[in-house]
Amino acid sequence: MSLKDARRILALAAFLISVFWLIPYLIAVSGYWNFYFTLTSVALLSVASAGVWLTFYIGRINIGQGAFALIGAYVSAILVTKAGISFWISLPIAGLFAGMVAVLIGLPILRLRGVYFAMITLVLTEVVRLAALALPITNGAKGIVSIPLPSELSIFGIVLIPDFSAIENPKLAFYYTACALMVACYAAMYRIVNSRLGQLCRSMQQNEELALSVGVNIAYLRVIIFAISSFFGGVGGAMFGAIAQSVYPSSFVVKDSIDFMLNCFLGGLGYVFGPMLGTLVLYFGWDLLFELGKYQLLIYSCVLILVILVLPNGLLSVRLSRILWARQ
Repeated sequence: MSLKDARRILALAAFLISVFWLIPYLIAVSGYWNFYFTLTSVALLSVASAGVWLTFYIGRINIGQGAFALIGAYVSAILVTKAGISFWISLPIAGLFAGMVAVLIGLPILRLRGVYFAMITLVLTEVVRLAALALPITNGAKGIVSIPLPSELSIFGIVLIPDFSAIENPKLAFYYTACALMVACYAAMYRIVNSRLGQLCRSMQQNEELALSVGVNIAYLRVIIFAISSFFGGVGGAMFGAIAQSVYPSSFVVKDSIDFMLNCFLGGLGYVFGPMLGTLVLYFGWDLLFELGKYQLLIYSCVLILVILVLPNGLLSVRLSRILWARQ
């Protein structure tokens, strides 16, 4: 084992111990239980942001991830409340449905590049929001409320996940679930980036015409990556609906899609774990500036612009990141 591999394993072990043991322990000792909701939100937002990062990886600017998060949230809520399906079954279905919608939309729009593709995806979130307002199955502006907490998941009589309503602290259960989803998402993304598929995506990012000339089916790859990206968004949105126990057309708006993109920029587009760090910094940064009142947005925007100017390759481009984080 090389020194680089050892450092990566050490960093991964430290991360997993912090997420699944140290952070819950510190919250339990301090008594600040509201941190569970904040950290759960960070984990789920980083999952959705990971999908946006994947579309950047093929050279496309995706500002429509909020649309797929909203689709996932509604699909899961409808299946749970109106069809009586277990949340744990509705979760992957929500992601797959968002992925199928992405395939249908992606076939025509993925031919576009640059600002043209970005403009189309920016409109998607608003289109989905208006559709949620108009469709009877989504209850319009009333949304879907009183979504039950996730029920027990068992296989052959073995309980894998207990009933959340029977747990003394459901916030902790949601936190662990969100962190497990985040770890699984970034492990899958890391595997994709370091596979043959990732190499083909890099060739598309650098020069699509050259990749096409050597036999790469770029149209197929674009749709596959866009579908995986939307799957992440759908799963993240479904989990958010379960935590809030309600879904409204305004649950994910254009601002959320822009935030997903900013998370990737801030963390670093050249790093697999960039969206995770970017989400953490942006989410906590906004909360920390809350006391500034009407100056909150102004200072927040100025700091964000300054960071992007000083570190155009993201926070993980500093020297420490080469030791602690896996690069693409």
